[in-house]
Amino acid sequence: MKIVKFGGKSLAFDGAFHQVVDIIKNKAAKEQLTVVVSAIGNTTDVLENILETAKNSAEYIPLFQKFKQEPQHQTTDLNEEFQLLQKILEGVNLLGDYSLKIKDNVLAQGEIISAKVLTHRLKEENINANFTDSRTIIVTDANFGNAQPIEALSKAKTQQHFSQFNNNVTHIVTGFIGATNNNETTTLGRNGSNYSASLLASYLNAEELQNYTHVDGIFTANPEWVKNAKKIDALHFNEANELANFGASILHAKTIIPLLEQNIPLRILNTFKPNDAGTLISAVPTQEGIKSLSVLSEVALINFEGRGLLGKVGVDARVFNALSEKNISVSVISQGSSERGLGFIVDKNKATQAVIALEQEFENDFYTKDVNRISVNDDIAVISIIGQDLSSFHKPYNALIQNNIVPILFNNTVTGKNVSIVVKKSETKRALNVIHGQIFGVNKKVNIAIVGFGTVGSVLINQIVNSKKQIAKRKNIDLNIFAIANSTSVYFNADGFGEEWKVVATQQNPNGLTSIINFAKDNHLENLILIDNTAATSLPNRYIEFIENGFDVVSSNKIANTLSFDFYKNIRQTLAKNQKEYLYETNVGAGLPLIDTIKLLHLSGENITKIKGVFSGTLSYLFNHFSVEDRPFSEVLKETISKGFTEPDPREDLSGQDVGRKLLILARELELENEFDEIKIQNLIPEAFQSLSVPEFLNQLEGLDAYYQEIKQNLKPNEVLRYIGELSGDLQQNKGVLETKLIAVSANSSLGQLSGSDSIFEIYTESYGNNPIVIQGAGAGAQVTARGVFGDILRLAEKK
Repeated sequence: MKIVKFGGKSLAFDGAFHQVVDIIKNKAAKEQLTVVVSAIGNTTDVLENILETAKNSAEYIPLFQKFKQEPQHQTTDLNEEFQLLQKILEGVNLLGDYSLKIKDNVLAQGEIISAKVLTHRLKEENINANFTDSRTIIVTDANFGNAQPIEALSKAKTQQHFSQFNNNVTHIVTGFIGATNNNETTTLGRNGSNYSASLLASYLNAEELQNYTHVDGIFTANPEWVKNAKKIDALHFNEANELANFGASILHAKTIIPLLEQNIPLRILNTFKPNDAGTLISAVPTQEGIKSLSVLSEVALINFEGRGLLGKVGVDARVFNALSEKNISVSVISQGSSERGLGFIVDKNKATQAVIALEQEFENDFYTKDVNRISVNDDIAVISIIGQDLSSFHKPYNALIQNNIVPILFNNTVTGKNVSIVVKKSETKRALNVIHGQIFGVNKKVNIAIVGFGTVGSVLINQIVNSKKQIAKRKNIDLNIFAIANSTSVYFNADGFGEEWKVVATQQNPNGLTSIINFAKDNHLENLILIDNTAATSLPNRYIEFIENGFDVVSSNKIANTLSFDFYKNIRQTLAKNQKEYLYETNVGAGLPLIDTIKLLHLSGENITKIKGVFSGTLSYLFNHFSVEDRPFSEVLKETISKGFTEPDPREDLSGQDVGRKLLILARELELENEFDEIKIQNLIPEAFQSLSVPEFLNQLEGLDAYYQEIKQNLKPNEVLRYIGELSGDLQQNKGVLETKLIAVSANSSLGQLSGSDSIFEIYTESYGNNPIVIQGAGAGAQVTARGVFGDILRLAEKK
């Protein structure tokens, strides 16, 4: 015989009820079958709500009428059940109260109705079905609401009942309920229908218990919360028992024990996929390692603090005895040592009762001030990692910290193979995804918000979209662009933008930058990176806000690193406090590895004495061509503009301000405390042109020709013009000398041999003397800059 159990979602009339009938019909034709059922759909919740309403007002009547008129209740005669319910509800309404005994009787009707409806439907299909009220076979104590079966009596009654029938009878048995020796209806507690099925399997020595649910089996995490959760093919009884104890929703904590004692396998199946193998739970050993993550959410943390109890014997016993007397169980315990403190988890609905019990037990200790506080935190959840030992626990723990999730406490079981972590309830889903991605080897999801999709930003988005599949395959990293923003709109897609982003971004969607933070929180997104491709000051001024909300930052925007030195320090302190990173390799040299090289030299103790170079790819192109070609300055400048090397207002490049910012960034990498206004910057625009509007300036470019032709004519033979930035002085002091200027250099020098829009940087150090480290390459262009930003993103992603 096989025991087959169907849950409420499977039996819902608007769900898979017809599928349940087909499954039973197919199985009954081949083997002996006993079916255990829960109440249909959400019947239990509906009945509980009607009962509670009846206690307070007559408004329960229309609720009860609606319940009776449900489609599933029209298929067979349920007058007996409805008359009993009406009688009970009238009495409750009259008294204004009800007992647990009454509640059990009301809730039991849900299972009875379910079994009768299914039995009637099966008979219509010519299946020899027999309705069995489990109150006639399962004998329990009188602990209403959470009754315990009396095994010997229940087993005897069950075996005697089933012995009366032929093997071709399919029994439809009510789950969840039993009765006392006095025939008083009881219920077996939360998810008790699974327990009922397990007991029947044990009493009847079944071949297998098959539990049909709305999911494919047991997963490495709740698949509704973790999209890449994997189905587990097989579990040992002990592993399943741990999952049940720590909150797995499709396993009852007491389900496993009767099966384990009789070595009866349990198979978790999906009603909607009857041909799938599901998850098999048996006595067969499985490979060691982490099996699954489970969550307890309806719990509370009790904090017990008593400085005066340190070193006193028997305090723990008093705590747990007081709780035991009130039938309050504890699931996770953490003990402090610097002062006498205990933290432990109880069911949320028993938290107040637990505090009262402890306050009574330690009343005298409060008076002597040996106990100073007993508090409750019910805004928490417990995540348990089944199969986790402490030797590798640092990996998920560090991942949580990197995502700004700080566990309130954690606990390791006696076996050393399960770790439970208490977190804020609002962080549960994100924490679950972070841990799951860290320990199960699935692709790590990195969620990216890109602000600014102009020239560089749009190229970057396309690079990410086009490389996404390859990176997922090679690096096991899923790059998920969940937000795209500009100065007026923010666009969201929790599942990530693809090639359609261009169409989406043409529509107006007014929103502020705060909406990015809120969206990430609301959707429990982990591994967050903010990308700043703007040139404005508004976003850099809000970096700290993003960092404090769990974002790392990657920026091609130079502003943040060139604001006041106090702001510069504040960002670094905030990064350190929140264990976040801020990468900006493209701030100087576009995609060249300049900043990393300088950081490494400085970190290693190398004394950098001077940095000099052509910092601007725009100005490099301009003077590389103007110096050697017989063309007016304005003509070369127009060509530079047409190639997209300049800002919309070319004076932003020609002012030298951009080179000055880049120079200051390098100075601050050497821990120099210079401010931007201390840089000596040569503006390449004559004063008369500085106040013109952009159109006026662009129409008068020829007015620059005479000025620059004179400079060019003053060059000596074999000399060329270069606009350079130079950091010099005693760089071991707090400040250096920063200067940007147009100079003449030998065409044979490293600066003079520069071509195209390349940048070049000469780094002079004590060790290298007069032979500088030279870094040269493309210093301008959207593709190069975007690729550099992309590189920073990947560096961060691999660390997460």
